[in-house]
Amino acid sequence: MHAFKYHRPSSVDAAAGLAKGEAKLLAGGQSLVQAMKLRLASPSDIIDLGTIKDLGGIKSDGKTVTIGAMTRHAEVAHSPDVKKAIPALAALAGGIGDRQVRAMGTIGGSLANNDPAADYPAAVLALNATITTNKGKHEADKFFKGLYETALKDGEIITSVTFQAPKRAAYMKFKNPASRFAIVGVFVADFGGIVRVGVTGAGPSAFRQADMEKALSGKFAPESVANVKQKQDGLNTDLHASAEYRAHLVTVMAKRAVEAALK
Repeated sequence: MHAFKYHRPSSVDAAAGLAKGEAKLLAGGQSLVQAMKLRLASPSDIIDLGTIKDLGGIKSDGKTVTIGAMTRHAEVAHSPDVKKAIPALAALAGGIGDRQVRAMGTIGGSLANNDPAADYPAAVLALNATITTNKGKHEADKFFKGLYETALKDGEIITSVTFQAPKRAAYMKFKNPASRFAIVGVFVADFGGIVRVGVTGAGPSAFRQADMEKALSGKFAPESVANVKQKQDGLNTDLHASAEYRAHLVTVMAKRAVEAALK
């Protein structure tokens, strides 16, 4: 690990002012610290967001759930507000990594990092979330741009994420047995005739499955997606799974998610 300057700003504006050049923002540190240990990242400055109180907390009005960027996965998983409004989101958070990762990792850090196997991006797309930053708002469908790439600009910091509460929803993933990252994860959300399906782990970045959304909007049932095939073009191939297998898993996980949402 290379030498760096460490900062603990007390406000988002102060943090944004420091986020220049080779500086990096530190949220939960579950990705950045590991990259630094392996010398895959060598930031000149580390800007710790953990001391900014305005970035925490969970609020719900029944129709939406707003989660502060520095809210830990474990907090989302155990939140009574999240469990009541969007139980599938609480379940997703409870299945991220292991206990230590859930105790330290944050929703804002996860979305800003945009790991192709992260769980939250599928929920952001399926629940039509809005990502609020110090510079404005981003629609879910325009936020994820590619492998570890988002719509965030230099000096832009996620402050909160607002999810729409669906009629019913569920998330299912085929997980890596060691890391519990999603080899493929599918989040299905029914908003009463309008269905959104978010897929993570399969490609370089999370995406919506339009054919499944159309089929489920007509009839929200497992058989509606059982024969919907995901194209394997552009999907990930690695030591864990081929693109062909990941395409198969998208259909399997979508079917299981619908079954779970109907229970």
